[in-house]
Amino acid sequence: MSQISESYSIPASHPCLAGHFPDAPIVPGVVLLDYARDLLQIWQPHSRIKTLSQAKFLQPLPPQQRFTITLTQISTQTIKFECLTETEKLISGTFIVEHKE
Repeated sequence: MSQISESYSIPASHPCLAGHFPDAPIVPGVVLLDYARDLLQIWQPHSRIKTLSQAKFLQPLPPQQRFTITLTQISTQTIKFECLTETEKLISGTFIVEHKE
């Protein structure tokens, strides 16, 4: 099984936060999924996501908090992902990928 991890932080100035609970902002889950997708593109540039077959949103992420995304190749077409802070799992899920020619 191969794997890649990368750490990130969403700045408080990110445009997604302006309308997402302005008095107590949290990073929208779709932004974290975008980061996972972008990491997949860097790691496996000839793959593309065919399906998001599972995603569990477990905890909210406030802006500026450090988090890590880990992608793990389970099979040729299956990539598991997790987004974690030092103490909590934020999201877990599975991408089904296909390979571009």
